[in-house]
Formats: sequence, structure tokens, C-alpha cells
Amino acid sequence: MPDYKELYLTLFDATEKAIRELIAAQQKCEELCLRTPLQEPVLLPFPQEPEEK
Repeated sequence: MPDYKELYLTLFDATEKAIRELIAAQQKCEELCLRTPLQEPVLLPFPQEPEEK
């Protein structure tokens, strides 16, 4: 019979590690955005829908 406690703890540890990595990546991106000088926003044209025949 599988050791469910071990399975749970393994999955929990991996989940916690993934969350920490995502938070670190988000913080790094936020820091990069704050250090980048502000620029005028670029407006992209709205895509045109093809006409029906």
C-alpha cells in the first residue's frame, strides 16, 4: 500500500517550491518595470473582422 503521507508531503513540497519560484519571477518583473523609464503607450490597431459574403 502506498505511503500517502509521503506522497502528500512530496507534492506539497513541490507545490511550495513552484509558488516561491513564481513569486520571485513576478517580483523580478515588477522591479524591471519600475526601473524602466516611462514611455508613451503604443496603441495597436483594432483587428478588422472579415466581411461575410
